[in-house]
Amino acid sequence: MANHFFPAREKGEKIFLHFCGFSAYFTFCLVLLLFGFFLFFAFPLLKSGGYFLLLVTPWQPLAGNYGIAPMIAGTGVISLLAVCIAFPVSLGAAAFCEADLAHKNLVRWIRPVFQLMTGIPTVVYGFLAVFLLVPFLRKAMGGSGFSILAASLMLALLIAPTMILFFSDAFRAVPKEDLRAMTAMGARPEEKLVFLLLPRARSGIVAGLLLAAGRAVGDTLIALMLAGNSLAFPSSLTEPARTLTGHIALVMASDTQSPEFRSIFACGLTLYLITTLLIFFCRRLMVAERENG
Repeated sequence: MANHFFPAREKGEKIFLHFCGFSAYFTFCLVLLLFGFFLFFAFPLLKSGGYFLLLVTPWQPLAGNYGIAPMIAGTGVISLLAVCIAFPVSLGAAAFCEADLAHKNLVRWIRPVFQLMTGIPTVVYGFLAVFLLVPFLRKAMGGSGFSILAASLMLALLIAPTMILFFSDAFRAVPKEDLRAMTAMGARPEEKLVFLLLPRARSGIVAGLLLAAGRAVGDTLIALMLAGNSLAFPSSLTEPARTLTGHIALVMASDTQSPEFRSIFACGLTLYLITTLLIFFCRRLMVAERENG
């Protein structure tokens, strides 16, 4: 009977379902195509074993060494420090908004600010840091100010809003019945946060952490504008460094047949694999949590 009275709606639903399926398969094919692109251009390095050699050797073009080990180290240090700075701040902000620690009217104003911050272009963060953060670090710690610390601080500010919103959604997914039950037992907001919200939102928190780490690893402009782009291994937080994404952006203008240019495909393949592993762990964690819950 439903088909007889609403044929147009049924046809529209089928078209929409086909469109969703096409979009999913198209996106999947694009991801595979991107991986194939990197694999094709990096294949000569893989075939000769040069790819794995690039992962452990330094960048010394005059000596014929085009290793990306300093860039891997710079990416790891900057991304890890940014996540370590942003995670406790983001978790605290999300808990403040969602665990009845703040007044509802205040939360109504704070959450849109976080949403707005996620839409601010990355170059704006970098531009402000060049004129505000870098001079401050130069006066406080010496050096040029363009350093691992500068890039990490601004990268933490960049990924924090995304983590806050992700954590807030994880807290909101906790059943309201459980919250009301703890309230009926006289639990304070702090107790509900520690004994209910954090354990129940664990998978969402870890997923948001991993996704934020993936964004930190893949960001280009912040590292390019603030890290200093030094080719040496980083030895302290106040020294400059170069990331994989920054290296790709800087070497893109070189001769397409040069070893320098071919090394960027090793960088791209490495970034692709790192991001894939982070997403894989995130998906496995969510599936395991769903099965256990």
